[in-house]
Amino acid sequence: MTVLSAGLLCAGLLSGVASRAQTPAPTRQPVPQPAIVLRAAHLFDGRTGRLTEPGVVVVQGQRITGVGANAAIPANARVIDLGDATLLPGFIDAHVHIADDHDDDWAAGIYNTMLRFPAEQAFHAAHNAKVTLEAGFTTARVVGAADFVDVSLRNAINDGLAEGPRLLVAGHAIGSTGGHCDSSPYPPNRVMPSGPMEGVCNGAEECRQATRLQMKYGADVIKICASGGVLSESDPVDVPQLTPDELRAIIGEAHTWGRKVAAHAHGDLAAKLAVEAGVDSIEHGSFVQPATLQLMKSKGVYLVPTRMTQLWVLQKADTYPPKIAAKARAAGAAHEAMFRNALRIGVPIAFGTDAAVFPHGLNAQEFGDYVDLGMSPANALLTSSQGAAKLLGVDGETGTLEAGKFADVVAVPGNVLENIRATEKPVLVMKQGAVVVDSL
Repeated sequence: MTVLSAGLLCAGLLSGVASRAQTPAPTRQPVPQPAIVLRAAHLFDGRTGRLTEPGVVVVQGQRITGVGANAAIPANARVIDLGDATLLPGFIDAHVHIADDHDDDWAAGIYNTMLRFPAEQAFHAAHNAKVTLEAGFTTARVVGAADFVDVSLRNAINDGLAEGPRLLVAGHAIGSTGGHCDSSPYPPNRVMPSGPMEGVCNGAEECRQATRLQMKYGADVIKICASGGVLSESDPVDVPQLTPDELRAIIGEAHTWGRKVAAHAHGDLAAKLAVEAGVDSIEHGSFVQPATLQLMKSKGVYLVPTRMTQLWVLQKADTYPPKIAAKARAAGAAHEAMFRNALRIGVPIAFGTDAAVFPHGLNAQEFGDYVDLGMSPANALLTSSQGAAKLLGVDGETGTLEAGKFADVVAVPGNVLENIRATEKPVLVMKQGAVVVDSL
């Protein structure tokens, strides 16, 4: 073939390509899906705190288009009649560790986790997310995970590659060397000590760097360890672990980037320092005293109680190493008085469980645990639909059953205000208009 003929051939091919590029292929118009109408004996809208009867929610696509007995029902709608049940907004858990696994054997849990590659752990995380969604939790905040597995899981769910709640994630939790957010005290010549990339920092500038790194790699929220913890080995449970300068550096940087900050804090002084530095929520709060609770109320700082975790570790204390067992008993014993004081003072409360300390999927027990300590069933439900939704900043899109919001809906048997534990047995779960569970 001559150079001239080759050139003519290439020109012809390019001309054909250009011609096809200028003539777009016909596109298929998506076929509109029929509306879905959910009917039940009762409805708790998550806004008023009251039941209405009968319960009706109309869904078109991902959104709610009508609520209540007078809602317009589109022609050819698919009707799901749930009978004697209560329709509620999809539950929101503000404190989970979906990327982690629960193991009744504390030591075996550490060993098994150490032997997994991040990709393998991601499969475990996807399983945990699916179980959590099927339990009625359509939104969750993941407050710490190794290897950015939580970021990867969030992205996979958003891309339709995994099933789970809508996730807001923290990347690595941030804390000081030797603190609750650091790794176990492995011999440093065997396990590489953690640094700012893994959330471990010392001094204001290093903590600022750790915060920026989590946000760089996809964190929606920043989690800090302001005090020691229960299930960590080398730290007292209630002492401060970040200085005021470190707290201000982390919180200031996060807020500048438009991220909220959640502070793990069992101890009173640690919680007080975090609140004074501008934190958005206190997680656990076992030893927090009335004066600090009053400060939280005045500043609008949420308490995320993780009550069922306190009960779980009390029950399991005898199975932990002695140092951890002592911390579990101390925190569990103090937590009830703190919670009752928070109710009396009127601290804003957001639903959160610390799932992974207990098996994933049991999260809804937290509602009943609040009621056991004196909260009304309606107010317990509002800690999710109002408290957690507002804390997470998603209340404009979900948390209540209202026209225009995402169709995140749960149905539970009977009248939920007469039996709050019905939340533990959903008969229907819908996330953004897709039915995930329909056990009828």
